[in-house]
Amino acid sequence: MTDRMPDLPAEALTDGQREAAAAFQAERGVPVFGPFTPLLRSPEMMQCASRMGLYLRYNSILPLRISEFAILIVAREWSQQVEWHIHHPIALKAGVAPETAAALAEGRRPTTMSEDEALAYDFSLELQRNRAVSDPTYAALVARFGEQGAIDLTGINGYYALLAMTMNVARTALPEGAPRPLPPLVP
Repeated sequence: MTDRMPDLPAEALTDGQREAAAAFQAERGVPVFGPFTPLLRSPEMMQCASRMGLYLRYNSILPLRISEFAILIVAREWSQQVEWHIHHPIALKAGVAPETAAALAEGRRPTTMSEDEALAYDFSLELQRNRAVSDPTYAALVARFGEQGAIDLTGINGYYALLAMTMNVARTALPEGAPRPLPPLVP
């Protein structure tokens, strides 16, 4: 499949896109990449998404391991190869067990999850698949991470679903030579 929204050449950028790309680089220390490449077509939306992402990745009340685990859940649910490619090594470094990530990649419920991961898994799967969270799942998550944790985990699910949808629409390509990390899911 061809990338529908590849990098824009510098000379083709509008003033708004140029300003947004410069702000992105100043804030994150890297040029526009991954999901932000297609989002640059809407510069203000890209900047808003970037700021939300910075909060959810680095300032959420949730431990990084749980945030990254939830991102892998979303990437798997949306079969988003680039999102998985970016976040899988981060999740492993943050403490997600390789066998836990492998089960997610295969579309299976991991049997090696910690208690906190199981809470995030149940909450995220219910939210992604049912478009709601049951009372017992909500109560268990709030008992562990508080109401802010429930909102932050909801935000992670929604934000990374937005990025996954954006990259799926844009057909954002994996880096040259990178294998497709997620096998197809059989419905």
